[in-house]
Amino acid sequence: MIFRGPIRRTRRGDFEVRLSNGERQLLTSLVSQLRAALEADTEAGGAKDPVLRRLFPTAYPDDERRDLEYRSMVHDDLVARHRASLDTLESTLSATRVDEEALLAWMGAVNDLRLVLGTRLDVSEETELIPDPDHPEGPALAVYGYLGFLLESMVEAISG
Repeated sequence: MIFRGPIRRTRRGDFEVRLSNGERQLLTSLVSQLRAALEADTEAGGAKDPVLRRLFPTAYPDDERRDLEYRSMVHDDLVARHRASLDTLESTLSATRVDEEALLAWMGAVNDLRLVLGTRLDVSEETELIPDPDHPEGPALAVYGYLGFLLESMVEAISG
């Protein structure tokens, strides 16, 4: 079975991006929200927002001192990496073709968006990802599902 998602590898080796204006606007909004959350968390000293902790997992859960030391060494670099991926996604979002380096950044950014949204929604294996439109979290769950679909499309394109 051939997967036909919105991201496809071309014969030239780059990637064709077929996203609607609505999808591009959604991603722009999500990138802006995550960037603002990262900025606010950084200004507060880092890893204060429990949802953002999903992007910066604890290295030493049983040793607070070692974990604090680890965070002091790597946190700024991790934040910079997340920001760089968001910047690349945002700056190339209007493109109809991207190179592999940009697509890898897209994958990182979309994965970050999905992790944060999934954590906010408390998504688990039991969560119904075909949401009830009348449920208050229905639209957010639909966005979560879309991000998973988009990420799958990128993985398929880059591996094929």
